[in-house]
Amino acid sequence: MLTTIEELETIYGEPNERALRKEIPYVNEDYRAFIELAPFLVLATAGPEGLDCSPRGDAPGFVRIIDEKTLAIPDRVGNNRIDSLRNIIVEPRLALLFVVPGVGETLRVNGRGRISNEAALLASFAVDGKLPRTVLLVDVDAVYFHCSKALARSRLWDPARHVERSRLPSTGSILKRLSGDTFDAVKYDLELVERLRTGLY
Repeated sequence: MLTTIEELETIYGEPNERALRKEIPYVNEDYRAFIELAPFLVLATAGPEGLDCSPRGDAPGFVRIIDEKTLAIPDRVGNNRIDSLRNIIVEPRLALLFVVPGVGETLRVNGRGRISNEAALLASFAVDGKLPRTVLLVDVDAVYFHCSKALARSRLWDPARHVERSRLPSTGSILKRLSGDTFDAVKYDLELVERLRTGLY
């Protein structure tokens, strides 16, 4: 087992100069394009109760670039665990990974989060008259793009590699295994489509 930074560096050597040069402390014009076209991101946080890695998604451009050092992300209706938000209250450091469908490169933002429920800000993110619960403001510390090797190796965007949902347990059957035989998995799965249609916002 490797236990020191020196041991790691012996194996991996120095990072490529371009890999270091692509990191900047603000959102420039090129990185702005990734954020504006991304309908999906992953939010990573850490706190006293543990780590959290949470998906966030909406129409492309749902992450608002307030300025080159500040992003705003609406927090839509969810399961109310609020693991990420709990972490940010205690430890504001976070990381975002933006994904653009069909594009191999991803964009990473490291920064610090603040949670706002200011009325005008919430109203500015309304969809069909429905407001987010809060808005996560991200003070940007570093931005850089990841090359496409991971997505190329995974062939994530190749339709031939897409998995039929039926090959996995349904949401209802997963919940039944966790909840016990009294849970009605069939009813849950039948109602899921309607819940998704009416409960996204």
